[in-house]
Amino acid sequence: MEKLIISAAICGAEVTKEQNPAVPYTVEEIAREAKSAYDAGASVIHLHVRWDDGTPTQDKGRFQECVDAIRALCPEAIIQPSTGGAVGMSDLERLQSTEIEPTPEFATLDCGTCNFGGDEIFVNTDNTVMNFAKIMAERGIKPELEVFDKGMIDIALKADRKGLLKHPLHFDFVLGVQMSATVRDLVFMAESVPAGSTWTATGLGKNAWTIAAAAICLGGHVRVGFEDNLYLEKGVLAKSNGEMVEKVAALARLLGRPIATPAEAREILHIGTPKDL
Repeated sequence: MEKLIISAAICGAEVTKEQNPAVPYTVEEIAREAKSAYDAGASVIHLHVRWDDGTPTQDKGRFQECVDAIRALCPEAIIQPSTGGAVGMSDLERLQSTEIEPTPEFATLDCGTCNFGGDEIFVNTDNTVMNFAKIMAERGIKPELEVFDKGMIDIALKADRKGLLKHPLHFDFVLGVQMSATVRDLVFMAESVPAGSTWTATGLGKNAWTIAAAAICLGGHVRVGFEDNLYLEKGVLAKSNGEMVEKVAALARLLGRPIATPAEAREILHIGTPKDL
């Protein structure tokens, strides 16, 4: 079984300091949380950015500031900008995160519309998905195909049939939003992607650790972080993203799965080295 890639989703677009005071907003806080995750074993920093008051943004300049600050502290990390942004953002607004310098080697591509609860709908039409895939291919960015249910895998495969994706594909299964976060459903998702694909799994909230353990055992990879979960265990707020990454690393050690370095993660994911190193 290949080494485990740990991704850290350090802040997301929805969680707040009112929910957990350690959620980062400022450039300095985002860089601090990235380093805590990196030092604990994360190879991939999944990046949303905020203004200092916590408002989510896809502003190109803000992304550049945050990426530069993270790179200064974690020069080998794979920084993965989100093109999801936040509910209600336009496609052009969301794509600003791929316009920074150097061009990102890896970024997310959401593969369908998702119900986030209540009246919140995260809209990704077929045309949006195909257009994002085309633009990322033109820019030489490997997409992490974000899928919240089996239907989104099928939309990703539609983009693949149109020649918009390069193999091997890489997926992130986000469970606990639109599809239940059970081992049964994780296995179903893993068996639904093309042979040779790699995948990461994310369990929201209380599901984080069950899904992490199952992904480790099934040969997938794991994403944790404040975007997806604020607690180290029931009733205990995590003090940093690093604490959550360390918990995944400890699970992996118990289960006999070594942790991938950033260089090893690039080899597993078939992405190049940072263009500024």
